[in-house]
Amino acid sequence: MKGYFNESCKICRTEINNYKKMNQSIKWVDVINNKKAINETQLSSKQLIRRLHIIENNRIYSGINAFLIIWREIPRYRLITKLISLTIIYHICWLVYELLAIILFYKNKNLLKEIKK
Repeated sequence: MKGYFNESCKICRTEINNYKKMNQSIKWVDVINNKKAINETQLSSKQLIRRLHIIENNRIYSGINAFLIIWREIPRYRLITKLISLTIIYHICWLVYELLAIILFYKNKNLLKEIKK
């Protein structure tokens, strides 16, 4: 399993560093100016930076779905994984994640200027 995240985002970096301590089986990749990550995921730089991504069994999961894959592998998060998998809760969490992802994406305007379209 491989995870792709924006290490320049303080919140993202903090969260991923916690996951690294709890589960070493996920290989983490910083997506900033990383052409290999673009090739591996077939996503643009902006897409990679905006959301968390996980590749498991040659399938890519993004956003809240990526978190569910990660949390499923960490014992202390298994209960929350089951809870969020409930339809109504999943949709609320999806919306909250997407709103936060947009805010964090646009908060870092200097990084956006460096990304090629």
